[in-house]
Amino acid sequence: MRAVTILLGLLLVLPAFAEVHSGHAITMYDAPKYGPSFRHFDYVNADAPKGGQIKLHVIGGFDSFMPYLPKGSAAAGVGGLGPSYIYDSLTVRSLDEPFTEYGLLAERMEWPEDRGWITFTLRDEARFADGHPVTAEDVVWSFNQLTEHGQPLYAYYYADVEKVEALSERKVKFTFKPGDNRELVMIVGQLPVLPKHFWKDKDFTQADLTVPMGSGPYRIASFKPGKQVVYERRDDYWAWDLPVIQGQYNFDRVIFEYYLDQTVALEAFKKGDYDFRFEMNSKLWATAYTGRDFNSGKLVKEEVHHQNPSGMQGFIFNTRRPLFQDPVLREAMAYALDFEWSNKQLFYNQYKRTRSYFQNSEMAATGLPSEAELKLLEPLRDKLPERVFTEEYQPPVSDGTGRPRENLRTAQTLLKKAGYEVRNGQLFNPEGKPVKFEFLLYSPAFERVVLPFSRNLKALGISADVIRVDESQYLQRVRNFNFDMIVGGWGQSSSPGNEQRDFWSSKAADRPSSRNYAGIKDPAIDSLVKTLISAKDREALVTSSRALDRALQWGFYVIPNWGMDYHRFAYRSRLAHPDLPPYLGVDGALDLWWDTTAE
Repeated sequence: MRAVTILLGLLLVLPAFAEVHSGHAITMYDAPKYGPSFRHFDYVNADAPKGGQIKLHVIGGFDSFMPYLPKGSAAAGVGGLGPSYIYDSLTVRSLDEPFTEYGLLAERMEWPEDRGWITFTLRDEARFADGHPVTAEDVVWSFNQLTEHGQPLYAYYYADVEKVEALSERKVKFTFKPGDNRELVMIVGQLPVLPKHFWKDKDFTQADLTVPMGSGPYRIASFKPGKQVVYERRDDYWAWDLPVIQGQYNFDRVIFEYYLDQTVALEAFKKGDYDFRFEMNSKLWATAYTGRDFNSGKLVKEEVHHQNPSGMQGFIFNTRRPLFQDPVLREAMAYALDFEWSNKQLFYNQYKRTRSYFQNSEMAATGLPSEAELKLLEPLRDKLPERVFTEEYQPPVSDGTGRPRENLRTAQTLLKKAGYEVRNGQLFNPEGKPVKFEFLLYSPAFERVVLPFSRNLKALGISADVIRVDESQYLQRVRNFNFDMIVGGWGQSSSPGNEQRDFWSSKAADRPSSRNYAGIKDPAIDSLVKTLISAKDREALVTSSRALDRALQWGFYVIPNWGMDYHRFAYRSRLAHPDLPPYLGVDGALDLWWDTTAE
């Protein structure tokens, strides 16, 4: 009887076995759209012809094929923050769902209800380009290399991964630190898997032109350092028959041509030197895409709407600089930007003013905080600006004259009240130091926007010297936060998560190459980022995103710029694409396109 009593007592304290989910796909909150037997994504043309080529352009140069390190300038197409033609990942995202990952290298995933770990079982047929099988050891090695030596974003992105272990040749397990980070089971699937054996006698940490090898659909066929890189489609790619690959990677060759000047590059496109162009410049879109080839239909001009959050682009203050640690100065300077004039005179009224860090999405904060938001914000009230609770943030609206006198008077009032004063045309802060700084650029296209802003600042007594440097120097200065102000931004996904640490956290502010360009070090924002990452459902994610948005808005870390909810493409008529999906990247989902002359 005593033994039975002891056994029953043990059973009472032992935890119940958690339910373990298993599947071909994993989603953030809901069930995946595509079932286990799906044949292809709905948005692809599964019968797209294979063959032909597409030539693309890049401004600048490259000196490396290693996109994962915080140094060098990596070639387009090799991976990193951009698309990779070389490397496969464990899973891939569908473009017609907010956040669902389907197995690529992995044929099956298993995870418990609390998402405290996940295992990936690799496909037996997965191979690198040299025929070597992709193994769990490759996954472990890739994770360790990227988090120890790679861009800081990997360390932040995977900060809650406690350990990674190969359970067998084809099965790898990620175990997570205690917490509520639901996204981790999905984002570890995005890990690019590199061949451990290939790097055995090479230095992974050198950003050089060692030609890489992966398990992806293309290989590098040839290159001219800094000028051109040619990717060749692999006939022996192991995954051609997988549903997640059907209808994609249709070009035999993908060629990136490098140009040093945007004007030269545009003329080269119109002349026929490359095939596709994504246009960022509103003036060029309105005035330059004309001529005989456009009239005849040889060149096609197209605007494609999307449902992507557009994030925030703005003039970013580096608050590591003592000058910009005063939020009053940052708020006042925003009144010197006359967006309405710029939109009419420079942008051909193509843009809308950005006001949110989650612009063009349900996650943007509007009105006053909801009851659900207040539950997150009230415990932080003493650390947040009072206006987070009492006002809706809106960037200043001007009269569109180019010299917004009423706005400049408002700025002067703010500055005077805070102890700033003008002497002989120069503004001095309360400590008696002149308010002067450098606006760092590398693109000449932005000079026409920044120079009028600088002139309006001059009317406030603020000296802003516009400095333009080459791309290499610009990248190094930004990586090391060696700037006063830049034009920059943060893109957002339809399901924000771990990347927010790299954008806003106090730890990221001190780490070179992080994307916390503004140098934000605020315990309230740290807390809100943590809450966002641990959101248990879509409603909680939206609420936490809005609360974070309000804290960032009223921190005046940027002077918001502008954006739009469509992409602008121009391309040669021999190229074709299917109906493009709602969550469309800036590259126009070129992996879905094809060359009609290959039919």
